[in-house]
Amino acid sequence: MGCNCGGRARRTVTVYRLIQQNGVIRDYATLQEAHAAKNRQGGAGRIVVVNR
Repeated sequence: MGCNCGGRARRTVTVYRLIQQNGVIRDYATLQEAHAAKNRQGGAGRIVVVNR
């Protein structure tokens, strides 16, 4: 089990990352925003969930 570094609870943030076919990576706060951006680009690319 890892150290919690002083007992403070670590807060995770979920980000939706759109990886486009041309290599451009963009992060969005909501899945809806990521889908909208993907649709604006013609539906190409993929969305992955990243926890920070």
